[in-house]
Amino acid sequence: MHISSKVFVVTGAGNGIGRQVTLQLLQAGARVAGVDLNADGLAETQRLAAVGERFSSHVVNITDRAAVETLPASVADVHGPADAVINVAGVIQKFVTVNDLDFSEIEKVMNVNFWGTMNMVKAFLPVLLTRPEAALVNIASMGSYAPVPGQAVYGASKAAVKILTEALYAELLDTRVAVTVVFPGAIGTDIATNSGVALGDASADAPAFKTTSPEDAARVIVDAVEKGKFRATIGRDAATMDRLSRLNPKMATTMIAKQMGSLLS
Repeated sequence: MHISSKVFVVTGAGNGIGRQVTLQLLQAGARVAGVDLNADGLAETQRLAAVGERFSSHVVNITDRAAVETLPASVADVHGPADAVINVAGVIQKFVTVNDLDFSEIEKVMNVNFWGTMNMVKAFLPVLLTRPEAALVNIASMGSYAPVPGQAVYGASKAAVKILTEALYAELLDTRVAVTVVFPGAIGTDIATNSGVALGDASADAPAFKTTSPEDAARVIVDAVEKGKFRATIGRDAATMDRLSRLNPKMATTMIAKQMGSLLS
């Protein structure tokens, strides 16, 4: 996809990877509708972008289906019809085993990561299908194929996003909508804080583990859009575990359990 002058909708645009994707798209000449629950975060993204009316803020909870259903019209009012949607917004769970995880936490993670993505897909896909060139990008996770102890439900939610996206690719093969699934490894963001996980907990973005910067992660995502890639991994950790999980799933699971098991302590 040629990015310049296209209209992009980016969820999670108020921080982390979503903010960096937004900034890089704007630098490439796109118009971006930033979607986030955090109005202050969107305001900061707008300040950093400094592109005037090419960026618009939309304070929406993506788990609110009725609110999401109003987004296509809201975006069109500002920019014209959306040409692409990049679903970045997501949360992790508390670092505890399934046995110790409350149903309220399970539902929160599934609602944001899976249902939030589904709400956006269902709202915008009819619009994307009318465009001469369109893209749909969903962010899964390395955890969808390399399960992390204490993040079982997070991994399950992202595995659901993975299968959903791959099925959408198959369903849209004969259309002008390019579909991409992205698998980040450990990224240096504030996802723990934004997920309501106490900073005292061990977390996926803890400094003890090598992370990829949000800027580098965004470059991979924008490149995948430009090239119409089916899938992309972010970080050496995600690429390595992607190969190993297909060659020897048991070994991959055991390796992650031994390396990341300390997160539970």
